[in-house]
Amino acid sequence: MKPFCRIAVLLPAVLILASGCATKGWVRETLDTKAGEIDQRVAVVGQRVDTVDGRVTQESERIQGVGSRVTTLETSVTEVSEAARGAKEASNAAVAKSEDVDRRVSRLWTSRHSPRLVDTVELFFGFDKADLDDKAQTALGNLAKDLQTNPNLIVELTGFTDTRGPREYNYQLSQRRVESVRRFLVERGVQLSRILSVGLGPITGSSAPEPQKRRVTAKLMLEQD
Repeated sequence: MKPFCRIAVLLPAVLILASGCATKGWVRETLDTKAGEIDQRVAVVGQRVDTVDGRVTQESERIQGVGSRVTTLETSVTEVSEAARGAKEASNAAVAKSEDVDRRVSRLWTSRHSPRLVDTVELFFGFDKADLDDKAQTALGNLAKDLQTNPNLIVELTGFTDTRGPREYNYQLSQRRVESVRRFLVERGVQLSRILSVGLGPITGSSAPEPQKRRVTAKLMLEQD
């Protein structure tokens, strides 16, 4: 009986130990499997992180490239603006110099070529009249002879009126008086190109009597070479 009892006592203990060993092995195997899976996941995540890092690096390089191009463009714009400013200043200086030269040439030309006054003839008219009386025709006849004798002479005609009546009407009247004088000279053989004429309307601000305001002033001028 004793040997059998010992076997009966030892068998459960052996089974318990065997069961315990099997449980530890399974746990160890399970942990190893999980650890492997975790390592794989970590590796995958690491690869993804590396990929993202690569993209971030590429994007950073692209942004830096854009920044460099923007800096270059800003530099070019600044250079162009400075060049345009310099060109404008040079242009303004050239225009100012040209205008100064034009003024000097104009003054020189005027001083050398401006007509010289030779004689002045006053031709008077009746109230609201534009026709020439005998006295005016005699004076104009002598003036026409002077113009025909000297081809360098020109005549400047300026018509006026008194202050009575509407201003616009007086302008027209002064022009009609000038036209009468000019027509008389042309009929006497004076070239139209040698006659300068203008009607200025009423004479204001003058203490001269009204009849003396109704006139055409003829200035005989000598053109200088």
